[in-house]
Amino acid sequence: MDRTIEEKVNLTVDWLREKVKDSHTNGIVVGVSGGIDSALVAFLIKRAFPNNSLGIILPCKSNPKDREDALKVIEACGIQYMEVELSDTHDLLLGNVVAEMKKNGLIDNDTNLRLSDANLRARLRMSTIYAVANSLNYIVAGTDNAAEIHTGYFTKYGDGGVDIIPIANLLKREVYQWAQHLGVPQSVIGRPPSAGLWEGQTDELEMGTTYDMVDDVVAGKEIPEKDRIIIEKLHQRSEHKRRMPDKPPIF
Repeated sequence: MDRTIEEKVNLTVDWLREKVKDSHTNGIVVGVSGGIDSALVAFLIKRAFPNNSLGIILPCKSNPKDREDALKVIEACGIQYMEVELSDTHDLLLGNVVAEMKKNGLIDNDTNLRLSDANLRARLRMSTIYAVANSLNYIVAGTDNAAEIHTGYFTKYGDGGVDIIPIANLLKREVYQWAQHLGVPQSVIGRPPSAGLWEGQTDELEMGTTYDMVDDVVAGKEIPEKDRIIIEKLHQRSEHKRRMPDKPPIF
């Protein structure tokens, strides 16, 4: 018999409580970006741990709308939160890296730095979340869904650097259904999915296909050939993100 969304939510909440108990920690923290995935996770961990859950807003050269939507999520689910501004930290670190690389003749222009810049933002956020989590003896909840995991649409050791992934089995369309059910603000549900890595960036524009297409692949359905090829390439190229780093055989 198919379970209702509420039943699945409650089972997920039970699972979250088990993970904290098994890890001998006190609660759960999540980065709240203003997007639907982190919003759903914030609602879930707040339900699991009303007094031991924390959301962290982490602006890093971000669109002000991201912070506005993140605060709407915080207010809607009632989770305790804090904010750490990372723009200056990002500028300092990336500036030092680029200056040293140029001094050593490793780069002579900035054309290839956009990805490095974007991934550094995600990794600074991860480091900040863990600094807070370790201080509180909390575990870190990730926000990737099944479609993002399949395509590798996350930063290795950035938003992919977490302890648990509560919505890893949900298709993107299921994320929307759960979010609607739990009362995530409509402004968050209705915004185009974006990792907020650079101005105007959206997930689907960067991937070259849609989440509906990825959901169908994950669900084992047939999709148009052009989309299937794109998704297969994304899956193959990101295989390294879904496994532990390679090690040599025992000699």
